[in-house]
Amino acid sequence: MRPPVTRTRRPPGVIALAALTALGGMLDLAISALALAGGTDRAEASTATIVALGLLGAGLVAAAIALWRGSNGARIVLSALAGLRVLEAIHQATTPDGSLPAAIIVAAGAGLTLALAWTPGAGRWFQGERERELAEAVGAQRRTMRARAARAAELAVQTVVVAAAIALTPGVTADGWIAALLAAVAIALVTWVLQPVWLRIASRFGWAGALVAALLANATTVGLALWLAPGVDVASPGWALVASWILTVLMTLVSWLFSVSTHDYLLVHATRMALHDDRPEPDGLPGVLFVQLDGVSAPLLEQELRAGNLPTIARWIRGGTHTWTEWTARVPSTTPVSQAGILHGSSRGIPAFRWWDRALGRMVVANRPDDAALIEERVSDGRGLLADQGVSISNLFSGDAERSFLTMSGMRGGERSLGPSRSYAAFFTHPAGFARAFTRTLGEMAKEMWQARRQEWRGVEPRVHRGGSYVALRGITNVLLRDLNVALVIEAMMEGARSIYVDFVDYDEIAHHAGVTRPESLASLYGLDGVLRTLEQVAHAGITPREYRIVLVSDHGQSQGATFLQRYGMTLEELVAAHTGGRALDTSHDEETWGRVRLLVSETAAQESVSGRAARRALRRREAGAAASSPTGDGGPALAVVGSGNLGGVWFTDAPEPLTLADLEAEHPGLVETLATHPGIGFIVVRAASGPVAIGPRGLHRLSTAEVEGEDPLAPFGPGAATDMARVASFPEAPDIYVNSLHEPGLDEVAAFEELVGCHGGLGGWQTRPLLVYPSDWSLDPSLLEHGRLRGAEQVHLQLVRWLEALGHREGLREDRVVRDDAPRAVGEEAAASP
Repeated sequence: MRPPVTRTRRPPGVIALAALTALGGMLDLAISALALAGGTDRAEASTATIVALGLLGAGLVAAAIALWRGSNGARIVLSALAGLRVLEAIHQATTPDGSLPAAIIVAAGAGLTLALAWTPGAGRWFQGERERELAEAVGAQRRTMRARAARAAELAVQTVVVAAAIALTPGVTADGWIAALLAAVAIALVTWVLQPVWLRIASRFGWAGALVAALLANATTVGLALWLAPGVDVASPGWALVASWILTVLMTLVSWLFSVSTHDYLLVHATRMALHDDRPEPDGLPGVLFVQLDGVSAPLLEQELRAGNLPTIARWIRGGTHTWTEWTARVPSTTPVSQAGILHGSSRGIPAFRWWDRALGRMVVANRPDDAALIEERVSDGRGLLADQGVSISNLFSGDAERSFLTMSGMRGGERSLGPSRSYAAFFTHPAGFARAFTRTLGEMAKEMWQARRQEWRGVEPRVHRGGSYVALRGITNVLLRDLNVALVIEAMMEGARSIYVDFVDYDEIAHHAGVTRPESLASLYGLDGVLRTLEQVAHAGITPREYRIVLVSDHGQSQGATFLQRYGMTLEELVAAHTGGRALDTSHDEETWGRVRLLVSETAAQESVSGRAARRALRRREAGAAASSPTGDGGPALAVVGSGNLGGVWFTDAPEPLTLADLEAEHPGLVETLATHPGIGFIVVRAASGPVAIGPRGLHRLSTAEVEGEDPLAPFGPGAATDMARVASFPEAPDIYVNSLHEPGLDEVAAFEELVGCHGGLGGWQTRPLLVYPSDWSLDPSLLEHGRLRGAEQVHLQLVRWLEALGHREGLREDRVVRDDAPRAVGEEAAASP
């Protein structure tokens, strides 16, 4: 239902508009009836033309009735028709055989219709309160003379672009530059009218159906506009499709060239896409938007703020609206551990990004939907960060949110509802959505190929190979998913969600392959600063049902260095297998890199739609072909050796119970010494009779008693290293051997056990130094601080919860919560009740 609008009496302009429309419709009906009855010379018009005139007349009469009742849709359609008639009149007036007086009369009548339809009084009559607020807020973005001049210049060049698209498409012709100008206006008019229609169609087929609809919508919109534009001829629908995509590419380039911010462009259209008919009742509480800048460390933030490269965040901090701090991510410093802690208040039983689960007899990977759901079942107590009318967007876990979009744990077998497919349909069918994002994705892929070659030409070190599927991955994560996330966040804000948590992985993904402070990685961070400006504009525009405060948080940082393989010519897995003669399991990590993209496919499968059923069949075939991993080779123990950045884990999977130091020495003599003394390894952690012990090349540290023999192997990794390693080593599903790489203090570099130049997971460097940016009128709870900082994602969760409670949120969820790390549990155990 549209929000109620107070209407007293119809403005005179609305009465005149309805009467004029009705009169025109009845006149067309009369002419059509007389022509069909033989009352006029039918040689001048075909029967089809006469019937079309009659249908137009009937439509105008129906439109007059709708206008009388206050239908804004009827006003839009009528305005489009009037605009097209003006275009036709202009074309007639500029052709040699056209009638100038007739063109003037037609243009005057259509112009009068437009004037009556868009007077301030008519706007108040036809538009609901929310639509007016939106129009005012969007209009306010461009009221400066400079912005208007830029817009006028952009429109002029868009006309040239339409002419260029027509010239480049063999099956489309125009009889002059005026026809190209009229075609540009016609495209805008038809897009304006058809967008709601395509949105309804796409919503019935799931988001992948919306993806297909995007292609059809773009071609249909452009093709119909070119067909209606006077002076333009389209040979076939196929050429309309070609012209539409040529036009999309060229228009995207125009937006870049004129510095019309791509995020401003998305702001206008995504806000309109998010405008639903239902307006929630305001409850007087401010909302909170939590934005996770995945992988961005506090030192990096400080560096870029000083350099002036993050203008939005810098304005917040220098302007006094926000302040920032650093918090400490505990080992393993990975996204699943931090997000479980931040969103659910517990990360117990997550020993790494992926691990061997002896109870399940397989690898558990946090970025697989089934495993993410399994983890969430164990860490959730139903009172997560987003439990009070929250929305989770593009995360691993839901935070107990009422609605989740692109959230990994919500896709377990498609059991959970992820919200209406309208959210995706709106993005994919709008010109500011898929068509724009698709062309920019291709541009990002081309940029990645150039930048990778440039690293090689310049001899940049350390570096890793950048090619193959990563090229597509970067384009999708850095453009398509970013824009989709922005559209979903704006929709959640427009719907009045109390809390929203969204994860932007752009920087993290690029920094893994390019490096922590390399130009392309920093460019993605600068792009996220632009995203924050867009979200800030929405929050401050006065069009959302509640005021929003913005909090920035990262889940971890990243450390850099040449990989273990690059340094020593073998992987950690090969080192262990060579000493033990073990048979390695397939522990491929492409689930981590491609998890977000596969989530899109999984989310399609959850939709009750044609595309959803097709996706479910494809997923079943894939799962059937990818059965549980089996050991390769003959003889020797079965091994699962995985790396989470520079933190490695070794499991002997044949053993029914975790192996102790004595077991390792008995079954694999010399292995512990080989690993502990390797130059690329800083320390290892194994279970001993007295508890976990960290062993280095020249000493050991008993973690349960803090006794040190010889040189403390944990000393170079900071004062919290012993506590962190004792905690994770006590998990029942911890590996038989934890392995942490070396740390070179001179360059602050580590050696990843994966082929990633930027990494996180273990100790050393910036990877355990994430950030927290929050409103300056909020304060950190001293009872949660350890040496002046929040330590661990669980403490961050408690702080965020207390801020929400101070705003009046979580009224039925307020219970004292403390972090319990003394009794960690693994995936598969029953969740302990929170105290």
